[in-house]
Amino acid sequence: MASGQPAAAHTKRRFTLPRWSDVSSGFVTGLFSIPEGMAYASIGGFAAPLGLWSGVVPTIVGSMLARTVLMVTTLTSAIALSSQSVMASAGLDPGDVGGVATLTVLVGVVMLIMGLLRMGAVMAFVSTAVMTGFTTGIAVQILAGVITDATGYAPASSNTAGKLVEAVAHVGDWHAPTVAVALGTVAVWFAARRVTRLRALATLVALIVASIAAFVLARDVETVSDIAAVPRSLPPFTIPDTAAFPALVTGAIAVALVALAQAAGISAAVANPDGTRADASKDFTAQGAANLVGGFFGALPTGGSLSRTGVATGAGARTRWSGIFAGLSLGLIVVLIGPVAGEIPMAVIGGLMLIVGAEIVEGRIPDIRLVARTSTASLAAMVVTFVATTALPLQQAIFIGAALSILLTAVQNSRAGELVELVREDDGWSIGDAPAVLPSHRTTVVHYSGHGFFAEIGRLDDEWPDMTGANDAALVVSARGSFGVPSATFLKMLGRRAAEMRADGVALVICGVPPRLQALLERTGALDALGPANVVAATGTLMESVRLGVARADALRAEMRAREP
Repeated sequence: MASGQPAAAHTKRRFTLPRWSDVSSGFVTGLFSIPEGMAYASIGGFAAPLGLWSGVVPTIVGSMLARTVLMVTTLTSAIALSSQSVMASAGLDPGDVGGVATLTVLVGVVMLIMGLLRMGAVMAFVSTAVMTGFTTGIAVQILAGVITDATGYAPASSNTAGKLVEAVAHVGDWHAPTVAVALGTVAVWFAARRVTRLRALATLVALIVASIAAFVLARDVETVSDIAAVPRSLPPFTIPDTAAFPALVTGAIAVALVALAQAAGISAAVANPDGTRADASKDFTAQGAANLVGGFFGALPTGGSLSRTGVATGAGARTRWSGIFAGLSLGLIVVLIGPVAGEIPMAVIGGLMLIVGAEIVEGRIPDIRLVARTSTASLAAMVVTFVATTALPLQQAIFIGAALSILLTAVQNSRAGELVELVREDDGWSIGDAPAVLPSHRTTVVHYSGHGFFAEIGRLDDEWPDMTGANDAALVVSARGSFGVPSATFLKMLGRRAAEMRADGVALVICGVPPRLQALLERTGALDALGPANVVAATGTLMESVRLGVARADALRAEMRAREP
């Protein structure tokens, strides 16, 4: 966030006119979506044209509404495979167009509900370590997914790491012309990037030049039309099969979670160029609307595509107009020159995807270094999430990553709370370590910094001063700014400590008590046990509640001295 700029400015949506870079990047992304969309639909066992339609209406609607402005909403390999599994579990044929439309619409409904319920807020609890491992894993999946296109060799392994290892082990089986076209595509891209005027168009230049060169010099490489013919038609209007709703509801939730998790990775990896802040809940809603509308226009379930977003940003995308033009361009290209687009070599697509995957990994290197230097726990969480993302079905990796984030949160909360001593001096208050043993003949003031979360209480209990042998002593505990989420564990510990201190003749005063804690103490009866006069509420003046608490503790000490024989 820019210094001195109000937070509201980062959440307000701004209307911007399209730039030439948005038009060109949209065209590149639309052209790129022809082979990739058809390939993803095919690996999911669906009709290849459904991959095309998934990049038209859903992409336009998603780009219009998404708060992550450069995110391209379309079909991904993970969504295609998850959808295939759901259709099979429901006993439906992937060729059942009505069943596919039903699944897409249901996925949209789930996403819309999650967005409207502001469930995107849960993404705030996904740690940087987990998100870094997740997005890096997806990038490696992209690299492994184009091995066949870039080398002509088809690994038998279904595991991401296994595909990479197998491909390297069988380098002798690579198809030389395919490899030459893929490497040539990468070389043209690098050359175009070195020319200032062509930098933003490097992806488009590489796509066109490499395709023409392959058409002239390497006619035996696989092309888009070898996967399926590119139809010259707009997305067809499709009616969902209402009878399939019950069988697909549960599966739609799983597909939605896969899609939303991928989109969350895009929010973490691709910042908004205009400085606005991404909003996961708004992105949920945008993708929900994209699927809800797309289901009526021949689309498979869609979500944020890291590869397609990478293509768009690499081609110079600057605003949401890039995604809108991507959907429009795809529709126009298919209608006007569909068969011509079918002549694009898959090796060219493979080369460009290698660039996209490598750029995503390169972009995560600073976060990888940061996580590695932060703590062993964070490093372990990142590595485990990365391994899970590359070795397991994506929906399982998502749940593992979420569990690790929850675990990291619990561990951090358990270490958050601590006691420090506040010492009154002539020019104010100083802070020191809390005393291990409570001193006699004076009032000791300690401050607790923490949330009151149950995981913190063990540490608070361990740091509580030992009262054994204390005489004419009092303890004032400052709670200002703390105990935002007090737990039953905290109340139980506080009640036990208060009883021990009464038995030892030591006064206890709690000061700076926030309204929420005050109400909880009253509701649970703890206020009566402590003594209402011994609980001092927080005031609007800094350190005033501490001064009042010390005065009350000194008065209690005086009362106890007066009762001594």
